[in-house]
Amino acid sequence: MKKQTKGGRARREDQSGAARDFLAGKLLIAMPSMTDPRFEKSVVFMISHDPQHAMGVVINKQLADIELGDLLEQLAIDPREGAGGEPVYYGGPVQTDRGLVIHTLDYRSPQTMAIGAHFGVTVSKEILADIGGRAPIHAPPAKYLLAIGHAGWGPGQLESEIAVNAWCHAEATPDIVFGADPRSIWRTALGSLGVTGAMFSKEWSTTRPGDAPLN
Repeated sequence: MKKQTKGGRARREDQSGAARDFLAGKLLIAMPSMTDPRFEKSVVFMISHDPQHAMGVVINKQLADIELGDLLEQLAIDPREGAGGEPVYYGGPVQTDRGLVIHTLDYRSPQTMAIGAHFGVTVSKEILADIGGRAPIHAPPAKYLLAIGHAGWGPGQLESEIAVNAWCHAEATPDIVFGADPRSIWRTALGSLGVTGAMFSKEWSTTRPGDAPLN
């Protein structure tokens, strides 16, 4: 069952009638307390989230040894001139043999799943051919992010991690997902909430005399 909040955002009710917010189309931001090295200072674009599962793609961990050209070669796609150097990201530890593309919605195919008003996710060989191939069928998306693998959670798992302050969440914007330097996305995403990583440190919460600096 869905209800509309005053702001127009759909909310769902579980079987107990309690309203629940889900995070599809938002950013999941690892807190400084995140202990899993695979997700340290990671920012995850959430593709789906419901009571049974959650799925997202890490968008700020660029792979050092794989570029678009490698994917085109593996899929026997003849690259266009100048294509191949675009970065590929570590999307997460699940299905690391499969790739996907997060992109703007000026590109759509039968395989595209729209996520909110600004983003699409497509898993197909055809979108890679359109992005980097010599003979594209469709114009490529204006902005896109290539990733291999994804992050996944079982029933209640993500909610439990959020409850122990392993994650916070923020609105996903094209400027953050596609425009930021991957080395600064974590800080930028936190900044969209009006906070910094230092605010979550032990030093920040320690009582200090007057306006004494943190360091």
